[in-house]
Amino acid sequence: MIQNPVRQSLLAGGTAFGTMAFEFFTPGLARILAASGAEYVILDQEHSGAGIDTIKAQCAFARGAGIVPMVRVPACEKDLICPVLDAGALGIMVPMVESPAQARAMVDWCRYRPLGRRGLAFGLGHDDYRPNPPRAYMDAANEAILTIAMIETAAGLQNARQILATPGIDIGWLGHFDLSDSLGIVGDFAHPRFTTAEADIIAAGQQTGKPIGWLAADGAAAKAGIERGFKALCLSTDVGLLRAALTAEIGAAKA
Repeated sequence: MIQNPVRQSLLAGGTAFGTMAFEFFTPGLARILAASGAEYVILDQEHSGAGIDTIKAQCAFARGAGIVPMVRVPACEKDLICPVLDAGALGIMVPMVESPAQARAMVDWCRYRPLGRRGLAFGLGHDDYRPNPPRAYMDAANEAILTIAMIETAAGLQNARQILATPGIDIGWLGHFDLSDSLGIVGDFAHPRFTTAEADIIAAGQQTGKPIGWLAADGAAAKAGIERGFKALCLSTDVGLLRAALTAEIGAAKA
C-alpha cells in the first residue's frame, strides 16, 4: 500500500533533505539523487515547462529509486493537481497560496472523500498498477500525499497562520524570491522586512504544528536554516548544483 516516509518524518518532527529539478529530467536523475543521500525531489512545473508525460516518467523513476517524488504545479486548479497525483506524485506544492480558501481547495483536490474531493481511478501509476481494495487504498493515499502550501506574497504572509491551520495542509513553504518581490525588496534577504517575514512564517508553523520548508542555496545555508527552524530543506536545484560545481572545478583547474 502507498506510503510516504518523508511525510511521516516531517509530521513526526523530523528533518528532510532533497532538491528541486527544473531541467535534467533523465532516467538517471532519481538514482543520482538517491546515491547522494536525498530523500525527495520536487519536480517543477511552474517555471520549467515540464509536461505530464515528463512528470509521469520522473515519478516512476523516483519511486523505483526510493526517492519521494513531489511536484510543484503552476496553480491551485483541479486539472493541474489531479493528473499529477494519478501520475504517481506523492506530494503537491502549490505556489502563491494567499488564503485559507485556497488552502482548502488544494486539500480538496489532494485528498479522497471524506477529507477532500479527489476523483477516483485505480490500478494506475499512483497505486503501482495494483488492484488494491478501493477504500483501503483511498485511506492510505490520504495518509501519504504531502500537501505543501507556498507562502510567498504579502497576502500569504498576512494569512500564514490561517493557511497553515487549514485541515489537510501538511507543511508551509517559504518562497523567498517571490516574497521579497511582493515586499518590494526583491532579492534583499538581509532586509529587516524580509527577516521579520521569515521569522513570522516559521512562528506560524510552530503555532499550528506545521513544519516549514525552504530552498537553500547550499549546505551551509541549509544548516543555518535548520537552526532558524526550517524542517524541509531543498539543497538548491539541479541547474544550480551543476553550475556551482562546474564553476568551482573550472576555477580550480585554471588556478
